[in-house]
Amino acid sequence: MDTRTRFVFLMHPKEFKEEKANTGRLTHLCLPNSKIHVGAGFDSHEEVRELLRDPKYYPVLVYPGPNAVNLSQPQTALTTGTLGGRMLLVLLLDATWACARKMLRLSTCLQQLPRVMFTPTTPSRYVIKQQPQEGCLSTLETVHELLVVLERAQLDTYSMPGQLLSLFQRMQDFQIRCANDPALPGYRKKPYGDPKARTVSKRREYIK
Repeated sequence: MDTRTRFVFLMHPKEFKEEKANTGRLTHLCLPNSKIHVGAGFDSHEEVRELLRDPKYYPVLVYPGPNAVNLSQPQTALTTGTLGGRMLLVLLLDATWACARKMLRLSTCLQQLPRVMFTPTTPSRYVIKQQPQEGCLSTLETVHELLVVLERAQLDTYSMPGQLLSLFQRMQDFQIRCANDPALPGYRKKPYGDPKARTVSKRREYIK
């Protein structure tokens, strides 16, 4: 699915090596105009630094917080005028929240970028994993929500809105079938619960 926006997934090494249900990689495979870079810090990562220096891009970091522009708001500060003819370059930290905070702390070049966020239209659809707190989404769901708001702001065209979510569901269906098979190592005696009915334990709670 072609996009006017260039997506760059900054993937933590743990995510790259250990995650078997890696939605960042799945999203990248759907988007020709995207790239994955692996690392814990990116100040000395030449390819990332070159992207940030390239005058044809307007780079932003997806990271929630009080200093982030909420793209879901009607009067967003990010417009075609803001881009000034440049291509929007969206960088996403593909990691757990704990690792993402560390990646940002180690990367001055990312700290200096304008930050964007959005208001999710629905809770996470992740059945096989529990999000650390309400409002957290997988990387794939994040890109889906971003493309929805970017199209609304006329910054991009989301030509296949069902593609990412349908692949996300197919991946989870496969994992659930494996978990239901007693002959496989990942067999679960109890079925996965409804994500909407889950509570966040204090141990896993995300502290901003």
